[in-house]
Formats: sequence, C-alpha cells, structure tokens
Amino acid sequence: MKKLFFAIYLLSLTFAQSQNGKLSPRFYKDKRDVFREKMPENSVAVLFSAPIRNRANDVDYVFHQDPNFFYLTGWHQPHSVLMIYKNPQVDELGSFNEKIYILERDEYKELWNGKRYSLEAVKKLGFERVNTRKYFMDDISNLSTYDKVLIFGFNNDIRNQEDDPFDLFDLKAALKKAINFPSSFNRELYTVYQHILEADDDSIESIREEVKAHVQLDSTLIEDEIIKQFLLYSNNDFFTEVKTKTAFALRNYNFDLVTLPQIMKDMREIKSDDEIELIKKAVAISVIGQKEVMKAMHADMTEREIQGIHEFVYRKYGAADEGYPSIVGAGENSCVLHYTENEKKELDNQLVLMDLGAEFYGFTADVTRTIPSNGIYSQAQRELYEIVYEAQEKAIQASQVGISFDSLYKLSYEIVSSGLMRLGIIDDISDARIYYPHGLSHHIGLDVHDPGNYVDLAADMVITIEPGIYIPAGSSCDPKWWNIGIRIEDDILITENGPVNLSEGAPRKWQEVELLMKQESILDAFILPKIETLIK
Repeated sequence: MKKLFFAIYLLSLTFAQSQNGKLSPRFYKDKRDVFREKMPENSVAVLFSAPIRNRANDVDYVFHQDPNFFYLTGWHQPHSVLMIYKNPQVDELGSFNEKIYILERDEYKELWNGKRYSLEAVKKLGFERVNTRKYFMDDISNLSTYDKVLIFGFNNDIRNQEDDPFDLFDLKAALKKAINFPSSFNRELYTVYQHILEADDDSIESIREEVKAHVQLDSTLIEDEIIKQFLLYSNNDFFTEVKTKTAFALRNYNFDLVTLPQIMKDMREIKSDDEIELIKKAVAISVIGQKEVMKAMHADMTEREIQGIHEFVYRKYGAADEGYPSIVGAGENSCVLHYTENEKKELDNQLVLMDLGAEFYGFTADVTRTIPSNGIYSQAQRELYEIVYEAQEKAIQASQVGISFDSLYKLSYEIVSSGLMRLGIIDDISDARIYYPHGLSHHIGLDVHDPGNYVDLAADMVITIEPGIYIPAGSSCDPKWWNIGIRIEDDILITENGPVNLSEGAPRKWQEVELLMKQESILDAFILPKIETLIK
C-alpha cells in the first residue's frame, strides 16, 4: 500500500511539473490570491484560455496559452475558463472563491490530440473547484447579481468548431449573452465614459487630456454629446451633470473592461524571484545563441540559416519555442523594424540585425545584436554603431529605481539625435525621429511586450533597453549611410542596487564583436550534402 501511495505521489508531482513547468501550483495560487485582493467588492473575473489558431486546412498552429490566463493558472490546455470571485461563494461542498472549467475526458480525441486530465488530477494543481465546460453555462446565469464582471473584452478571431457545443467560441458567446454585451459595442466610447466616471475635482484636467487623446485617435467620438460637454465646460455644475449622464448611459452594463487589464498591469510588471529565475534562463540561452552565431557567421550564409542556428541552440537547452517571431535582417532588411520573412540569401558583407529570444517555460528573452557578416564593421557602420552603443550604455546606467520610462527615452534620443547631427545625417534634432522611430524600453516576461504601467522603474522589473538607428535607401542623407540598420537590445533587471544586464554575456562593443567573430565555430565542420534540384 505504501508503494502504491508513493507511486501515486510521484505521478502527481510529475503531472504538476509537466503542467506548470518550473513553477509550483503554490505560485499560481498565490497569484490568484493577490489578484482577488485587488478586485472590487461583489465582483467576479472571467478569463478565457487562448483560441486554437488554424494554420491551413485541417492543420492548426501549436497551441500557445494566453499569458494572462497562464499567469493565474499554469494551465496549458485550450477551451478553458477561469472564474475568480471577490467574495466567497457557497455550493453543496462548502465555501469557495474560484473555479476552473476544463475539457472533459474523451478517449478518441485524446488518441489524436493528446492527454486530457481528470477533474481530480487538476484539483491537485491547487484549484478549489474544477468542472467541465458545460457547467460554465449554468454558473454564469446569475452574473447580473454582481456589481462588476471583470473581462478583457472580445476579439472576433475564434473559429466555431461545429462539432463541439462547448468550444471557446460557444463559451464566449454564452458570456456575452449573460452580461448583455451589445452587438454594436463601441470600445473607445466605453473607455472614455469610464475615464469621465473616474474624474473628480483634482483629476478633471488630466482626465480631460486623456479624453482628448482618445478623440484624436477616433474623431467620431467628438460627436458624442456627453464627451462634447465634458471637453467644452469646466463649470462644476456641468461636471456633475456630465457624470450623471455618463452613469445613466452605462446603467445596463455591469461588465467592466478596464479593471481586469489594470490589475494585470499592476501585477505582471513586477516579477517574483521565481519569474526572474526563468527569465534569466531564457536570456542565458539567447545569449549563447547570439555568441554561437557570431562565431559561425560568414558572408555566404542566408538569413534563414542564421535564424536556424539561434533556434537550434534554444532547443538544445530545452527552450520549447521562441518568445516571438525571429527577426534576422541583413542590409535593407535591417531597416524594417519587425522584419520576419528572413528570406535574404545574399548577405553581401552587410550588417545583420538579429532580434531573437528563447522562450523557457513560458517566459521570454529579447536580445538583439547587429553584426557585420564579414566580421569587420565598415567605417560608416562603425560610426553609427557607436552612437547606438553610447545611447544604450547611458540608458542602462540610468535605469535606476524611481526614474521614469519617459526620461530614459529622452536620454537615448538626445544621444542619437546629437550623433546624427554630428555626422551630417540630420540638420535638426526633431528629425532624429525619422531614423529612431521606436521607443527605448518595454517589460518582458510571459509576453515579449509584457503588461505594465510604464511610469517609473521599480525593483524587480525586467525591461529591455534597445535604441536603434535605421537608414533605408532613398533617405535624405549621403547614400553611404543607406541600408544600415542597427539595434542593440539587452534585458535589464532593475534592483535597489542598480541595473543588472542579464544579457551582458553577448558582446556589445564593436571591438568585442569583431574579436569573437574571429573564433572558430563548432558548426564549421557541420557540412550537409548538396541536394540536386532543378529549382535554384
């Protein structure tokens, strides 16, 4: 009997690890508890798993769980729903405050698509209540009794599997009906109304600026009488009247599209020790990929071959996937910020921009290096590279607790703009935006662009620092600068004692890059046989 118990215990541990990667069920349970503390009174949150994406005909893409759903559950299977209640609920088993709905067992479908787990097995992952999907339909019949139903909103990008009455499409359709979600719902108008309701005497001016920003993005909003009145009048009587009208306009809705995203921003921008360790591993793997490519690089390579080396290294170290589509751009392609075709076959002694990141148990790195395919930076390439390096180095050094994201960007912009002016590429500081068109920094975690508030840096954030210069052919400058795109990106852990560059192991200084590129590569002897074909 003891042997049987021990075997069952080991099986449960193996199951928990396979579902949750390197993190224990306690990790996700703690996250749900923190989430619940942040919820409004008498509210319920409803989160769905990610949809299955179709690749072509009857072939789907490999399923990738929704990061917010995974953050609170560790559950990786599709067609699932999580409900978290602010206040305790009661059923025949007693009190509970969360419930997850999962795929029912189906021996035939499991033969084709892999194992589904029993309700008892999933309970071992720390969920108070586990049920199959069909019961979700019954459990949402009383959502009108809650002051707020917290949701992310609905995207019209889910296929309806006709042979499954409880697939994700049907689950979301049932929720829409339960919360009286209008078919002609205007998300922007709803968001502005929420801003107006939040305004008080102290914040009215800042809220007014936010509303103006929404109107700039969608000019039709100014036609709304409530918004027009809010922007035109500052008199207190008018302000009270506007808020009353706004509340009346939303009287039939108890769903809330604002609070849930905000809670996730607040939680996910600060990483726990466990999360930081997984990010460090993802970064370490990505660093090795960059270094091995530097040693293996030669001008006869293709972009796809370079991508393959990076991703081979990821798999070798146990990273199941890339955190985002790999970017390998040579020459003119280096000037395309999110270039992912990676089809160029002739590198022609140009710079190669490599923006890639391993995903390790759900957490992604994001590391970029720009190197010369022939191992030597030209004079023009080096001059631009040194500007980007200086901007990045100064921004990393300035990444201290309490400094704002905006001030970091401004620091990098000043360095880039002054450098471009010194080289005669621009005549005015404002023109630097043409060649440095993106931001400097973003959070990383379960998403390569992790949620966050992007106000001030705080301890245990993990962010990127990634200035860049991109000068495509035809730009208003000397042609010697054309088709040079440079980005240097590192993953920075913010601590009370200053920034820690997690990806420092991949050379950044141009001299160090050239030195590493002179080393022999273990791939030099990896020569595959030629394939004779009529297609060149």
